[in-house]
Amino acid sequence: MSNGTPLGDFLRARREALKPQDVGLPEYGRRRVPGLRREEVALLAGVSSDYYIRLEQGRESSPSPQVLEAVAQALKLDAESADHLNRLCLTPSQRPHDRGGADVSPQLLQLMDGWEHTPAFVLSPALDILAGNSLATALHSGFDAFDNLARNVFVDPAGREFYQEWDRAAHSCVAELRAAYGHDPESVRIAEVVAELSEESEEFAGIWQLHDVKSKSQESKHLKHPEVGDLHIAFAAFTVNGAPHQQLVVYQAEPTSPTATAFEMLKSTATEPKRAQANANT
Repeated sequence: MSNGTPLGDFLRARREALKPQDVGLPEYGRRRVPGLRREEVALLAGVSSDYYIRLEQGRESSPSPQVLEAVAQALKLDAESADHLNRLCLTPSQRPHDRGGADVSPQLLQLMDGWEHTPAFVLSPALDILAGNSLATALHSGFDAFDNLARNVFVDPAGREFYQEWDRAAHSCVAELRAAYGHDPESVRIAEVVAELSEESEEFAGIWQLHDVKSKSQESKHLKHPEVGDLHIAFAAFTVNGAPHQQLVVYQAEPTSPTATAFEMLKSTATEPKRAQANANT
């Protein structure tokens, strides 16, 4: 995924994203490289330049919590990015050894299947769709395959039309993958998805190099289905108890809204729910 270390790549990307005026430093003359210099980050963090350079080059493997906090403040990281920074410093023995498989619990499948008016699906850390109820399958019927959310956004031609705020969806999708990568940098499946999408989509490759981090939360989406038209939905993501590597995503429409009516129309076309194959990787 990179020639550097995960920690070094992240620090370099966040450093290059800042300008001197962003952190209260004067800017003199023309700079040969974008963003802050390593020496400037070191100054802001209160560490030696040599130490910070070693940190960014991967030659300092166990920085203290105090140093990480100082570096996070110097780079103006938000809470989620600061947590990501700390996770990248964990040793393999400190990470969970079992990220789980693709099996979704029967109880959760039954719950989703009972939501006749609400699209719902389950994601793996690599954004593979592990399961979805009938309405979720109907909602994504315009795609060649309802198998991976990132692939739907970046590779499937239907993505540009389906996601009306495509740029926002693209950045959110990559930031979610980055967050998952921080939890499990050794994940074979995440590496596969990133490698495939980087090869097939220059836009994905470019956004991936920004190292933005953001987990799924509660937001709104503007979608457009090829049969029922514009959809304005609210969505929320929930960690699945007993399978913390999985996320349940739920789409909702305002009662009596045009989107609710569209969901009723989709309901009439819904067929089989989506189920991941038994050998799917996460």
